[in-house]
Amino acid sequence: MTQRIALVTGASRGLGNAVALELARRGVHVVATARTQGALEALDDAIRAMGQEATLLPLDLLEGETIDQVGPSLYARFGRLDILVHAAGMLGTLTPAHHITERDWTQTMAVNASAAWRLIRTAGPLLLAAEAGRAVFVTDARATEPRAFWGTYGASKAAQHNLVLAWAEESDTTRLRINLAEPPPMATRLRRFAMPGEDQDTLPKPEKFAPAIADLCEVAEARHGQVVRL
Repeated sequence: MTQRIALVTGASRGLGNAVALELARRGVHVVATARTQGALEALDDAIRAMGQEATLLPLDLLEGETIDQVGPSLYARFGRLDILVHAAGMLGTLTPAHHITERDWTQTMAVNASAAWRLIRTAGPLLLAAEAGRAVFVTDARATEPRAFWGTYGASKAAQHNLVLAWAEESDTTRLRINLAEPPPMATRLRRFAMPGEDQDTLPKPEKFAPAIADLCEVAEARHGQVVRL
């Protein structure tokens, strides 16, 4: 199979959904993951309407051992992986640091930080073996700009930020290109929960930024170890 294969997390809605569609438009076979089967099926319908095909992989990023099986499953099915886009994220509860609950901390860290580590571990060997492996992790300004009440989310994104850039430096002598993509505030479900009084009609749609992330996945892309602000 010569068609490039992309694994996209958080593909059921928001930026992950927009990136999955954009990659499909560019002829990439998308393996779309999310928790919601119905939303994944709607994505599959949209991709099929383009004359392309996708593979749906229902996946809860809180289930770490399930993530660990993704790499071997992709190898068994396709024999390769060329692109990884980790767009899934969890906001957690916006609360003072001394009010953070163990459950909220654990789950937010699992989705935003531990899932990134597990994806690197399970998909990294396939990306390294690819002729032009590309990995993009969606980050947030809170990773480097702490703000009151955003401690759980910011800490989890900071952990991912550091991990991904460390992996990029470790991969300097390979063909693999690894970057962080930082979009501005967008009209997404996560943003709506964070800012319930905000008029989302004033915000750009995720579709505006999907082409820039898809560009980071192209064979000709040379950027590596960067935080690309969209």
